[in-house]
Parts: sequence; structure tokens; C-alpha cells
Amino acid sequence: MEKILGLDLGSVTCGVAVSDFMGIIASAVKTIRFADGDYDDCLNQVLAIAKEMSIKTIVLGLPKHMNGDVGIRGEISMDFKERLEDNGMNVVLWDERLTTVSAERTLIHADVSRKKRKKVIDQLAAVTILQDYLNSKN
Repeated sequence: MEKILGLDLGSVTCGVAVSDFMGIIASAVKTIRFADGDYDDCLNQVLAIAKEMSIKTIVLGLPKHMNGDVGIRGEISMDFKERLEDNGMNVVLWDERLTTVSAERTLIHADVSRKKRKKVIDQLAAVTILQDYLNSKN
């Protein structure tokens, strides 16, 4: 098997996670930071990570409203998916509803300070997205 990258794309950050070779466990990699709406910068950083880790498949969180509708954030993710595919990546969109809320609760339960939570919340959301995808495959 190959490693898979998981992404939680925001407006100024992108959480990045990676699977193990067996496709069982997702782990945090980093939080990419970029200027508000500068998805070109984010794309370049994601592609550099993918190249460094020999990644061919990316699971990208798709934000949806609770009623299932895709809003502006979801459209941005779908556009980002196309741009990743234009650069040779195989991309799977994954429903990310409540992943950030779940990540926040996990960090609070672990008694992580507010300042530290802000630094890792996107990574943990990316881990949750990727782990949910991996669990669905196994």
C-alpha cells in the first residue's frame, strides 16, 4: 500500500495528516499557514509535502452545512481538489462535518491549553478526516 495524505483546508491554515503504509493509522504532520485566501501558496506547500512523502492520494475534507448543502467553503474545497488533480494527485472529498468540533473536544478533554489548541486543531481535524476515511476502507 501507499501512504495517503489528509487535509483540513481553511481560509488561512491547512491541517495535514498522513497515513501509515498499511492504511490503518493517521498521524498529524503539520499545519500549513498562508495569507488569507492565498490557495496558490497552500497548493504549492501541499504538493511539496506530497512529493517529499511520495503521496499519490489525498483525502480532502469537504465542509458541508448540517443539512448536507455545500456552501462557499465547500466550493473552495472542490476547486482545490481540481487544482490538486491538475497536478497529478488522486483526490477523495470526505465529509468533514463536525471534525473541528470533535478535535476541539478531544484537546479540551486532554487539558491542552487554549494557546496550544489553536496551534494543533487543524492537524487534529486532518487526522480525524483521514482516520474516518481509513476506517471506512478497512
